[in-house]
This record gives sequence, C-alpha cells and structure tokens, in this order.
Amino acid sequence: MVSPMRRREAVQQVRREVKTSERRACKVLGQSRSTQRYRPREPDRDRQLVTRMLALVRQHPRYGYRRVWALLRDEGYVVNRKRVYRLWRREGLKVPRKQRKKRRLGTSANGIVRRRAEHINHVWCYDFVKDQTTDSRPLKFLPIVDEYTRECLTLDVARSITATDVIESLRDLFAIRGAPMFIRSDNGPEFIARAIREWLAESGVETLYIAPGSPWENAYCESFNSRFRDELLNRELFTSLAEANLVTEDYRLAYNHQRPHSSLNYRTPAAFAAVLREGSALTLPASSPPENGLAPDAESFVNQDPTLIAAGT
Repeated sequence: MVSPMRRREAVQQVRREVKTSERRACKVLGQSRSTQRYRPREPDRDRQLVTRMLALVRQHPRYGYRRVWALLRDEGYVVNRKRVYRLWRREGLKVPRKQRKKRRLGTSANGIVRRRAEHINHVWCYDFVKDQTTDSRPLKFLPIVDEYTRECLTLDVARSITATDVIESLRDLFAIRGAPMFIRSDNGPEFIARAIREWLAESGVETLYIAPGSPWENAYCESFNSRFRDELLNRELFTSLAEANLVTEDYRLAYNHQRPHSSLNYRTPAAFAAVLREGSALTLPASSPPENGLAPDAESFVNQDPTLIAAGT
C-alpha cells in the first residue's frame, strides 16, 4: 500500500470486515484521517468537457462516443477521441449494441451494389415508414434520400400517401434540386403505379425496382429509416398530424446539418454536399470499401458475397 488511494481502500475494507470505527482503522494502518477523507477533484477542463458531453448524450441517447467526439470537435473543443473515450468509460456511458441478422446480396441488377450512386443527383431512394398518433390514427412518412450525399431531401408525413402524393413530392424536389438519373424503391403499390411510372418516364428518370422481399438491396433508404425510427419515432408520442409535421421537419434539418455521418468521415451530409458542389476533392475514410461503394451503416443490411460483388462490378 504505497498510494493514498490504496490506503483509503484498505481502511474501508477493514471497517467493513472488522466492524470498527474509522479512527481506529486509520490508527492501526497508519493512515491520516484527513487523507482518508480527502476526495480528489477533477481538473476544470475535464469538468467542463464532461458537462457538455453528458448534455449531448441526453440530447442524443443513441450516439456513441465517436459521434459525440465529432460534435464536441465541431463546437470548438480541442480534444482527441482517446480522451473522450476515457471520460466516456469513467462516466459509465454505453450504447447497447444491436444484433442484426445479415442476408445475402441477392441477384437483382437494381440493388445498391450493382447500381450504386456515383455523384450528386445520380440515385435517389425512397420508402415508407409508419407510425401512429396517440389516438391510434395512422401516420405515414415518406423520406427521399440522395444515396451519394446521404441527405434527406424531404420527409413528408400524412395520414395516407398515394401515388399522386408521391408525384407531388417529387415534382417539388425536381423544381428545387433537379431530377436524378435513377430513383430506387421496392415494389410497393404507390411506387409501381402506372401514373408514377409514366410521370417519371416523361421527366427522364429511370426506375430501379429491387427484388421483392429484399430490403437490403435498398440499404441506404433502410439505413435512414432505421436511424429515423431509433432516434425519433421510438422517442416521440405524436398527438396530432401538425405536431408530427413540425417534429419530423426539425429532425430532417438536424440530420442534414448537425448529425455527423460515420461514412462521411463524421461530416454532416449538408457539409459533404457543399464541398462536392464547390468541386473540391473529399477523401472518405478508409472504412468505406471502395470496391463496392457501401457505407458502414449500409453494410449492416448486406452480407457481402465477394463472388456476387465481382460478378456485379
């Protein structure tokens, strides 16, 4: 017992086992009572950093220490990832790890591997997410995502969304952002309706319908839907359609402009897209496999088969 901390632990152990007073235990072990009662104080810089880190964890309970580190760095804190990890462990913080079953890549030529996005507005994807208000009435969400920049272009919500409503959403986006070359979706009735197929053909947009029952072939959209449900829908109770519209639009803006994206080297999708529009070269992290173009979050939906990937590329 050479350190004050070890001596304090020894005194506490003697008091527990022998049932004696602190004064007598300190006298027997040669420990000063003032040293025994001393409580070390953390440096001011750690106190401020931990306070902000805990505030971010409360705001984003599904973020891990890497994403929290990226947010702290963006706020101006000069801190490396190892220090954030040390403080994260000291505070006992942990995000439960989910186990997802992986599926095979499949044979569809319209999946994300064989027809992957190569630039902005190359491939968009969309799908529906369902929830309900507190009165058990349905809510239907329509997110549209640019696969290359990971931006959520729109996040419509209504009681019911038909093929006509999908066309209206796409028409507004085309007017603001321009039309993509391809749009990827499953074989839902709203997406394969004759009206929307004819309208997309007139707009010069080709459709990429994935194989039936193969959501992993639309992994970028499924990845966004997973984050959307985990970070918002599972945490919010909507009392009305108007409230759902307001909250989901706030989430969409935060997702694009504030939430660091791991596959973009912890940049936000909006920042990544801005750099691309300026024509600057942007290096993606080494964890993004160049041979198939999948981001780490999309890979959780795909069990990569080297034989299939080689055949598709």
